[in-house]
Amino acid sequence: MTLAPDRRAALKARHRAALLQAARDLIHERGGREFSVDDLAARADVARRTVFNHFASLDEVLLTVCEEELSVIIDRFLSDIANTPVGDGSRASMFEEIGSAARGADLAPAIAGMYRTLGEPGKSDPKAAVLTQTAFARVTERLRDEVRRRYPAADALDAALLVESLMSGIVVIADHWLQEHAGEIDGSPLDQDALDAWDALLSRLIHSVRSGYMPTD
Repeated sequence: MTLAPDRRAALKARHRAALLQAARDLIHERGGREFSVDDLAARADVARRTVFNHFASLDEVLLTVCEEELSVIIDRFLSDIANTPVGDGSRASMFEEIGSAARGADLAPAIAGMYRTLGEPGKSDPKAAVLTQTAFARVTERLRDEVRRRYPAADALDAALLVESLMSGIVVIADHWLQEHAGEIDGSPLDQDALDAWDALLSRLIHSVRSGYMPTD
């Protein structure tokens, strides 16, 4: 029996959702990516081959989980930008708009979730570093598109450099923050010290990047 296209699409969507939820559950239970494709298929109650019908690899499953978590934050980020009057299109106004949204984006919990999923990026876990860079690259593209949409007359290279410099910097400070606070990131809400440390690092990043986007005397 062949399923009608609508039923087939619905079944495919249901299987994908079940796999992602199963991955989240296994990450929570095992504290990271310590599970196999067979474990994932069993938890989602699908055949092993179904995993590969939706994802090229287990890493792609993990990246999708992280991308979805980051996307919630980026959606808030973009919403904040959308509710802000468009500036004059200068490099300085673009920077102030993106920098302000970054401060209000509540990135720390999402980054903590990525750490629990992918592992701490760094020399001790180079694979985690690659996966973290990939996850950020995907959401950076969304942010870059939004900046271009809001500032169609702005220099495209300036806009791209702004977004890339901030997002690349966020990856760097996230690595530093995780090294300092890894013991506090166990799935429970972040304590105030960890949140304050993140805010301080983000402020330092924005200050460091700002000089390239503010008008000179």
